[in-house]
This record gives sequence, C-alpha cells and structure tokens, in this order.
Amino acid sequence: MDPRIEDHADVIVDHSVGIEAGDEVLISASPEAEDLVVALEERIGERGAHSVTFGGTGRTRRAFMRAMDPEDYDEPSEALMAVAEAIDVAITIRAARNTHETGDIPPEKNAAFAQIMKPFQDEIMGKRWVGTQFPAPGNAQDAEMSTEAYEDFVFDAVTKDWDEQRAFQANLVEILDGAEEVRIVSGDTTDVTMSVEGMVPVNDYAEKNLPGGEVFTAPVPDSVEGEVLFDMPLMAQGREVEDVRLVFEEGEVVEFEAAKNEEVLAAVLDTDPGAKRLGELGIGMNRDIDRFTYNMLFDEKMGDTVHMALGRTIDENVPEDRDDREGNDSAVHMDMIVDMSEDSRIEVDGEVVQRDGTFRFEE
Repeated sequence: MDPRIEDHADVIVDHSVGIEAGDEVLISASPEAEDLVVALEERIGERGAHSVTFGGTGRTRRAFMRAMDPEDYDEPSEALMAVAEAIDVAITIRAARNTHETGDIPPEKNAAFAQIMKPFQDEIMGKRWVGTQFPAPGNAQDAEMSTEAYEDFVFDAVTKDWDEQRAFQANLVEILDGAEEVRIVSGDTTDVTMSVEGMVPVNDYAEKNLPGGEVFTAPVPDSVEGEVLFDMPLMAQGREVEDVRLVFEEGEVVEFEAAKNEEVLAAVLDTDPGAKRLGELGIGMNRDIDRFTYNMLFDEKMGDTVHMALGRTIDENVPEDRDDREGNDSAVHMDMIVDMSEDSRIEVDGEVVQRDGTFRFEE
C-alpha cells in the first residue's frame, strides 16, 4: 500500500477524530476509496474500537434519487437514524468515479431530499466527525490533473504540519474574537457587511475537515447587508454553477442570479427559510492549496479567498453562554468562494486585516 495512504489514515484516527477503545465508528466511502478504508479498519481494530462501513457510488445514489418520490418520505429511515444515534465517530471519505453522476436529478428533488435527511445530518454533526478526500480519478479529472499528480496534491494537503498551521491561523482567530462587524470588499462587484458580534471564530486545522486550513465564524443571521459576486465556480447537485451573484437585505437574499445552472441555485434557496441566509463566513489560509480543483473541501481553504455558505451554521460558532445569539438553521450548507487576491480587502471593525490576500500579521 502507498505509505501516504497509511499517513492519511494516521492523521484521521489520531488527529481529526481521536479514535479510542470502545468507540463505535461509521465509515462512509465509495469503492474508489477502498485502500484508505482498509488502512482505517486496521487502526480501528488496533485501538479496540468497533466499525461499520457504508458504501455506495454516484450510480447507486442516482438510481434511488431518480426513482423516489419525496412525497413518500417525511423523515430518514429508522435504521439510518438508529445508526447515527449509536455511533461515536463518523468518517466520510469523498472519492468519485464521475462527479457529475447525479447531474440529471431535478434540483427541486435534491432540495426536497436534503430536507428529509436533515435529522440524520443534525445527529451526525453532534458526533466526532471528519470529512476527507481520497484521490480518485473522477476528482482528478475535475481538477484537470493526471491521477498521479492529483494524488501528490491531495496527500501533500492532508499530511502537513497541522500544529504549525494552527499557530498561523490563531493570529486571525485573535482578531475575530470579540469583533463586532466584518466587511468584505472585492473590486466593484462585492461589498458586504455582517455582524459577528458574540459569535465564536473557529480555527480549522484538520479536525472536522481534512485538509483543514481556514478560520470560520458565523454572521448574526439578520445582519448581512450588501452584494456579493462569487467569482469562482462550484459543484452543486452534480452540476457546475458559475458567477453566483447575491444581494442581501436584513440578512436575506432578495436578488440572485448565476451565469450557469441558475435553476440549481434557485432550488437551493427555496429549500427552506434558512437557505436564504448565510450560516458561515470562512477565510482560506492554507497556502499549500494553490490551485482551484472544483472540490470545495480543498478550494475553500485556499489562501487569498473568502467563502460564504448559504444555510446551516456550524454549532461551534454559536456561543453557549448567550441566549440572544443563535445560528442559522437549514437543511443545506452551500459554500461559495470569492477571490481576494487582487483589489480586495477584509475589514474587521473598520480596520483592514487583509489586503489583496496578505494579512496584516504577514507583512
């Protein structure tokens, strides 16, 4: 086995989720990630934990989604919920043979299914969990890279010195901790402000996302004002969505458009009331992720970028000691990216903390 896969498994079990004796561990992975699953199962057994593996492919999910009628379902299956409630750790491994396999599922059906599955997702998010990537050919094709080059890219990104990355990102956490307002400006297409007063900034150094490499917080849901052009594309529901433009008033999207696959964006926004509000503001800080790959797990961590997510707020961002602060609740969480490398700045309480991709603590 490639020793880098062994290293990847070590980071997951030791750093990201800290598997211990007696833990019940759920692994969700497609057949393309079998080598990483094998390495994980070995380590789970060595630690005296228990495992169950869920497998599937884009083809199997497509078959079910095309055949099912959302009207026939009002909640996840009892068996699936029983598993979610019983486990201590959830490991999700992305690995695609074809990242567009579900591209012909109607956007409205995808949105309805996300709403049905929300209780399952909520239960999983309350556990120790991590999502990661195995370098599969389908993902390499999206990145316009050879499989070998993509393997190098992925393994370099996930097996880096996370203690060093944590220390670097702590500089921004210190700035955001106790801050009241953030303003994002990029060219003449993005100028948006939001209150983060009372919210908790989080240093993501590969615990729940592997790779890590961002600092993220949550806006007060009704505070977002202004306009954003997300000038990097994203993959959503098996489709590429380009040049998403959103206008916010009192926290809610009041205008939207996209240059490509706007119907996907419309369906996401129509999922539930929370889908029209932001649940996350994230700032990419991983300099080792230096190229766009059509994979949000990596792309949102790139240095010189900011991302915002429509929908659900991550629980860690919501303070436990303040009754007047709540996160945004939704069945969706869709990240979108703004390039901040040129003619851009991030302001915190009126002071510029990043200009054209360079933080003030880097100067």
